[in-house]
This record gives sequence, C-alpha cells and structure tokens, in this order.
Amino acid sequence: MAGASPEHLMIAPIVIPMVVGALMLLYDDRQRRAKMIMSLGSAVAMLIVAIELLSRAKGSELTGGNSIGFYLLGDWASPFGIVLVVDRLSAMMLLLTSIVAIPALIYASAGWQGQGQHFHSIFQFMIMGVNGAFLTGDLFNLFVFFEILLAASYGLMLHGSGQLRVRAGLHYIAINLIGALLFLIGVSLIYGVTGTLNMADLATRIVNISEADRPMLHAAAGVLGIAFLIKAGAWPLAFWLPPTYQAAPAPVGAMFAILTKVGIYVILRMTMLLFGESGGLSAGFGSEVLIAVGLLSLIYATAGVMTSQSLGRMAGYSVQVTSATLIAVIGFAIGGGGMAMLGGAMYYMIASTLATAALFLLDEVLQRRQGGIAAILALTADAYGVETPEDDTEAGEVGITIPGVLTVLAISFFAVAIVLSGMPPLPGFIGKFAMLSSGLNPSGLGRGEPAPIMWLFVFLVVLSGFATMIALVRIGMQTFWGDDEPMAKVRLQEVIPIVGLVVLLVLMAVRAHPLMRYTEITARALARPTIYIDGVITAPRVEDKQVPAAAAPMPEGENGA
Repeated sequence: MAGASPEHLMIAPIVIPMVVGALMLLYDDRQRRAKMIMSLGSAVAMLIVAIELLSRAKGSELTGGNSIGFYLLGDWASPFGIVLVVDRLSAMMLLLTSIVAIPALIYASAGWQGQGQHFHSIFQFMIMGVNGAFLTGDLFNLFVFFEILLAASYGLMLHGSGQLRVRAGLHYIAINLIGALLFLIGVSLIYGVTGTLNMADLATRIVNISEADRPMLHAAAGVLGIAFLIKAGAWPLAFWLPPTYQAAPAPVGAMFAILTKVGIYVILRMTMLLFGESGGLSAGFGSEVLIAVGLLSLIYATAGVMTSQSLGRMAGYSVQVTSATLIAVIGFAIGGGGMAMLGGAMYYMIASTLATAALFLLDEVLQRRQGGIAAILALTADAYGVETPEDDTEAGEVGITIPGVLTVLAISFFAVAIVLSGMPPLPGFIGKFAMLSSGLNPSGLGRGEPAPIMWLFVFLVVLSGFATMIALVRIGMQTFWGDDEPMAKVRLQEVIPIVGLVVLLVLMAVRAHPLMRYTEITARALARPTIYIDGVITAPRVEDKQVPAAAAPMPEGENGA
C-alpha cells in the first residue's frame, strides 16, 4: 500500500470511533439527535474506509490478488513496536462490522438511544475495540482491544436496566472476566516461552522451539484457545450466550453477532499463522480439538434451536450454529482439509451474521405485538426518560403506523429464515453448498475418499439447517397467522434497518460469484502465512524509506506507515 493517499487511512477504523465517542461524552443526554448524527456519521465514515481498505487488500494481478498493508505506530520497527496489519481477512471483517453497525444505530434511534446515558459513546468504543482486534498484529494489543470491546459491551448489555437484563448481564460479565484472565495467562506463558508477542515474529520462532519448551507452548496456546472459544460461543463454554443475547437490547444484540466473530477471527488468524503447514513440529496442533468442539457445539446449538420458545433465544442459538460450523471448518483447514472449504465458510459467515443481526431486530418488533417488550420499554422509560422537548419531538416524528408493515416484516422474517436454514436461493444455501461440496471433494481433502468425520460434519450441518427451518417456520406461523391481535405501532427507523439487511442478503446472492471468489482467495492467502510473516518482519520504517537504496523489496506486501 505504499504511496497510498492518505497513508494513515489504515488507523482510521480505530481513531474515528475513539474520537467521536470521546466527543459525545461532552454532550448532554438531551442532545440525542446531535449524538445520533455524529454516531451515524462515524459509522458511515468507517464504512467508506473499510471499502477502501478492502479494495487495496485485493491487490492486483502482480501481487496475486493479495496485498498486505502495514502501519508502524510511532515508527517503531517491528517486532518491537506496535504494528497494524490489513489483509484480505481483516479488511473483510472491518467492512462487515461497519455494515452491521449502521442498521443497528438507525434502529437505536427509534428509542433505545434514550433509555440510558452515553449509549452512542459506548457503542463507538465497542466498535473501536472490535476494529482494533481485527487490525492488530500482536497479542498484547489484541488483549487491550479485547478488553475495550468487552468493557463497552458490558455497558451496552446493561443498557436500559430491567431485572432479566441485569441478571444476564452480570452472568455475561463474570464469564468474560474469566475469559480475560485465561487470555492474560496464555499470553504470559507464550511470552515466557518465545520472548515475543508479535504474531509474525512468533510464527518465525515457533519452528525453533526446543523439545523441552514445546509442551509449554502448546499448553499456552490451549489456554489462549479456551479464552477465544468462550468468546466464539463454543460448547461447553457458552451456556451464557443465548440468555444473554436474548436479554440484550435489540440493536446491541445485532452488534453482538459481530462479537462472536472476533473470537472466530482470532482462532482462524492464530491457527493459520502458528499451526499451519509452516508450523514445523507444531503443524496441525489443535485441529482434532477444534473439529470435536465444533461438532459438539453444532449438536448443542441445534438442540437449542429446536427447543427454544422465543425468537430471541433462537437467535442466540443461531449465532452458536454459525460459530460451531466455522470452528469445525478451521479445524479441518489446519488439518489439511482444503482451503476451498474455508472460503465457502467465510462467505456463509458473512451471510449468517447479517441474517442473525436482522433476526435480533425482528425479535423486538414482533414481541412488542405481545406486549412484552412494550412493557420493558415503558419500565425503562419511567426509569430514565425525563420528559424533554427533544423527546417529544422524536415521539411525534416516529409515531407513524406503516401500512402493510406486517407483510414487510413477514417477508423479511422468512427471508432470514431461508438464509439461516441454508435453503436456496439465498446466500445461506450458497455458502453451505460451497463449504460442504469442497469438504466432500476428495481432491480438496487430498486424502482420497472423505473421512468419516467429514460425513458426520455434513450430516450435522444439514440437520442444523432443517432444525432452524422447522423452528423458525413454527414461530413465524404463530406470529403472523396464529395471532389475531393487531400489529403494534412500528416506527420507520425500526423497519428500514431490517429491510436493509434483507436487501443486502439478496445482493449477496446476486453477487455470489465475486464475493465467493474474494473469500476463496482470502482462504488461499491464509494458507500462505509467509507473505504475512515476511511483510510484518521486514516492514520498513518511514525513516528507512527515505533512503531509496535501503528499501528492501517485500513480497506482495507494502508498508502504509
């Protein structure tokens, strides 16, 4: 990304939400409209930056479609300084975060932003933590950004109060504090064994670890993996997830669909860097565990989907279905199971994340018809809602009953159901088909016939899809055809985000070929970690680049600092 203008664009996904979130702390809570405009403007700016970074990460034909950008904070040389890295995977995750944040914020403007102080500031800080986790190139700053996003998510989880939300929120905080402790222990052990926390530097040293120290390294990686699996919602570490996500405010629940992907991202990044084919004696470490955890999590999440009696809890289990599928695929990938399978899984991850975000938003609107959420809103409004002129204005503007809203919501609901169940023609089916067909392709596996464990994986993925369809259709029929109660008033800001997410899902199906090509090339790039490693290790400082003769060529990567 050398010569890029502006060259500091890479750090913008961290700086923009940090600055905007801090500025909004200076605003009075009555100035909700101004804060909403600032917050939405920040999300749009991050979307534009993410699109630009993704465009650059695709590279050109000369770089094999894989261009990696580096940003050395303070111009300290890697691996001693802080380095931000943008590649195809991190750029894709940044874009997905921005895409989900915008509809969540629009939905929050209908009421949730007024149910507690500093909603928008906390929201921005959480996005800052998520973006930082996707960009950082070292474990220490990964821990820092994890703590930022978790601390912000605690505040958002408890937003609006209520006994059920507080109880689930405290459970969520306790579990994640345990995860953070394990994270810290794992990082400390890795530093003690290798003497570095830079991911690329760690990947170069892991080959030369002595036989005496290798068990300690594996133990440290295992402890670290447990922390990430907690965040990813894997069984048996995530009994907290469905009730917590169900109790969260709707726009927060939509963003929580991204938080589990942070755990998935780190597992994918770390395993492909450290335990891929270039991992020496540690190559393939943990693959069997990840496959086993993924399959068991699929069974657990499928049973949860079938037994759920509420849409919110079912959405939480749907998040776990996606996480379980991806964890198993990562296990297959580092075990030599074909990178095309991983490419299909990443496409499926994008589609399921958008669909579950829409499901969380739909959940509140549909339950309001039964009065449950309305009661919560009334309760929290009494607790926080000071009658202000600005509140009155908002209520007047949004109190519009949309004709045919039930039809719009029903179409959106069944589109989401089709995606999550993996039925054609929407992207859930396309992603699952690409993933499973690659898994059953003997040439993809490189082992002749598919292994029995692969057949079990295919069976569980198909079973989870049928279970999701049955459960969602059951709830859909009860909601849209089994209830004569008139539709409660729905605000325009609540319908637009849901419809927008559904439109994006349709566009994903229409543009499936280029999107699938992007994820497949991303998977192949992850299988070649030397590009990432060499780029980070040799990333020149600005001071070095001022001497042209000393500028060493980098393979398919450039320094953006």
